[in-house]
Amino acid sequence: METAPTRPAGVIGQIDRALDATGRIVEAVADAQLAVATPCRDWDVRTVLNHTVAGMHQVAAALSGMGSGAEREDDWLGSDPQGAYAAAAEIDRAAWHRPDALSAQVDSPLGALPGTAVAVIHLTEILVHGVDIAVAIDRADLADDELCAEMLSLMAAQGGIDAFRRPGIFEAEVEAPADAPAHRKLLAYAGRDW
Repeated sequence: METAPTRPAGVIGQIDRALDATGRIVEAVADAQLAVATPCRDWDVRTVLNHTVAGMHQVAAALSGMGSGAEREDDWLGSDPQGAYAAAAEIDRAAWHRPDALSAQVDSPLGALPGTAVAVIHLTEILVHGVDIAVAIDRADLADDELCAEMLSLMAAQGGIDAFRRPGIFEAEVEAPADAPAHRKLLAYAGRDW
C-alpha cells in the first residue's frame, strides 16, 4: 500500500498546499480566460497570475539573498503561463524548504522582516490570488476550502489585516453570507466584492 508523502507542518506545509492548489487552478485556465476579469480590482487573470509568479520568484530570491533578475511588473509568463507557474512554484518551494527560511531576516517591499512574517504574507498572496483566478474562471471547486479556513483563522489570530487595508492591497471587508464556503469568506475578508 502506497502512502502519500509527508508534508511539513506549519506555515511551510501551508505554502506547499497553496502552491499545489493554485497550480491546479492555473492548469485549468484556458488561453481565452487569461483576459477574464478577476475579483482582484482592475486585474484580469493574466495580470493576477503574472503578479503571483513574479512574487514567487522575488520571495525565493530574497530568501536566498540574491536578486530575481527582473521587476515585478515585467512579463514573467511569456507564451506559457502554466509552465511559468510550475517553474516558479518549484523555485519557491525549494526556497521555503531551506533550513534557515523561517529564521532569516528577509528583505521585502515592506522592509527587512523575519522569515516567519514573510511566510504568512507569501502564503496569503498565493492562496488569495489562486482563489481570485478560480472564481474568475468559474472553477471555485478547485479552491482549497480547508486551507482558506485555516488562513482566515491565522489572520484572526495575528490581529487581522486592517493595517494593510488600502487600495491595491486589501479593500474594506465585504460581508459574506454565513453559509458561504471558506474561499468566498476569504475573498470577502480581503475586500473582494465579487
